Amino acid sequence: MNKKVKWGIVIFIACGLAGWGIYSQLPKQNAELSQIDKIGKGNKTKKNILNVNALRIHTGILTDEFTVSGNLLPDEEVDLSFETSGQVVEIGFKEGSQVKKGQLLAKVNDRKLQAELKRLQAQLKLANDRVYRQRTLLQHDAVSQEAYEQVRTELETLKAEIDIVKAQIELTELRAPFDGVIGLRQISVGAYASPSTVISKLTRIIPLKVEFSIPERYVNEVNPGTALTFTVDGYLQSFPAKVYAKESVIDENTHTLKVRALYNNPNGRLTPGRYASINLKKQEIPDAIAIPAEAIVPEMGKDKVFLYKSGKARPVEVTVGLRTEARVQVLKGLQVGDTLITSGTLQLRTDLPVVLDRVD
Repeated sequence: MNKKVKWGIVIFIACGLAGWGIYSQLPKQNAELSQIDKIGKGNKTKKNILNVNALRIHTGILTDEFTVSGNLLPDEEVDLSFETSGQVVEIGFKEGSQVKKGQLLAKVNDRKLQAELKRLQAQLKLANDRVYRQRTLLQHDAVSQEAYEQVRTELETLKAEIDIVKAQIELTELRAPFDGVIGLRQISVGAYASPSTVISKLTRIIPLKVEFSIPERYVNEVNPGTALTFTVDGYLQSFPAKVYAKESVIDENTHTLKVRALYNNPNGRLTPGRYASINLKKQEIPDAIAIPAEAIVPEMGKDKVFLYKSGKARPVEVTVGLRTEARVQVLKGLQVGDTLITSGTLQLRTDLPVVLDRVD
């Protein structure tokens, strides 16, 4: 391409730009003005339309509740040990099994005590015969009252000694104090056990206790008989429980009150020691109009919401009641069937055109 051609192209482009500039400044015909005005209005209208979500107003149950954390505790739990010392000669339970109250769990050597019991029981017949003879003689005035009382006292003393030995033999036996699940064995047959030796742990898991603490502001709202539900990891459903007792004083460090509830725990489904999330109901309103909290717009000490009517946003002043974490009860201002705008509330203005993206 030679220099003359290049300069020709440059001159052509420059003339075109200059011509367009001059044309844009010239007075327009009516048809041209009308077309430009339509385009401008179209862009402006599209810009002022707001896409929002909405909620169809209906009544339902509104529950005022709060959640705290807690733990599952056994109904009863004890470390099992002997009340006397001796060599373990018998273990009568299987680890992790169910045991019944009074069931023999373990035993230490009692041979010496058994021999002593036999000796005393052998003397018992002779002592009874002696008392019988002395009573017969006393009836015939053949002996004194004092002689009769002496043999009778000897008989009672012998019986008391037998009871003492029997009680000592009972101390060599370890029996279940209540129905429950026994844990792992901590000792073997042949080992020497003392009262400080833990044989195993016995736990009653039906029912379970649910222990938790509540903030002091809720102290008067949670009492024996209050129903609650709780959840634990690994289970999708919630479990019901009922408060049966609460601590007598508030903890001055945490300003909370310790509370305990009972869960029936059918078939021992849950195990103690687990973390639980407890949900407590403070109040329940059956036929309430409740809306999302974000739908309310505070304005000069009043609350208002925006309703969808004929494609536009219309403000309505409302009177609110109960407030929960996510929902607010509306006492006045809304009717069943109204369409409440729930998103973009800060951008809404009276009669602003809106388009509903979703209606719940």
